[in-house]
Amino acid sequence: MSKAIKELVGRDYESRYSELDSALVVSVHGLTGIEINTFRAELGKSEVEVHVIHNRLMRRVVAGKKLAPLIPLLKGPCAFVTGGPGTIDNAKELQRLTKDYPALELKFGVLDGEDEALSIEDISKRKTRAELHSELVGIAVAPGRRIAGCLKVGGRIAGCIKSIVDRLEKGEAIEKVA
Repeated sequence: MSKAIKELVGRDYESRYSELDSALVVSVHGLTGIEINTFRAELGKSEVEVHVIHNRLMRRVVAGKKLAPLIPLLKGPCAFVTGGPGTIDNAKELQRLTKDYPALELKFGVLDGEDEALSIEDISKRKTRAELHSELVGIAVAPGRRIAGCLKVGGRIAGCIKSIVDRLEKGEAIEKVA
């Protein structure tokens, strides 16, 4: 590759990858041309992009950036998987696609600018943003649900309060229970 072409490709990599904080790396080396196109088309439905990269140029582009943990791991044929709904969602989708494309090799990735690269299998085991949001909402709403459950007609607290009110209306004294 001539120096001018390397500079052109390097600028393209710089514009695509230098600001990213998450990316996955796979090898599509064992796939046929038709399989690679259908693989890209399936991922493209959710706006995920797959780009085969030149390792040496990519090492220069990501040096000192958030994807730097990938540098020592870029060996052999590599393709970057970026975009889409989120890196964890992409990892789960790649796990699913290995059943359709057994020659697809899942390598590793960096998630949200972490200091070390993880295997795609480990990334896919994490909870997605949507799962974390639903869990957080559940935690925030739980105390209100408990109070509402206690105050329902026939609820324990409501029944106790009604009993106290009835006794006070009748003029009975309420004893303190220890």
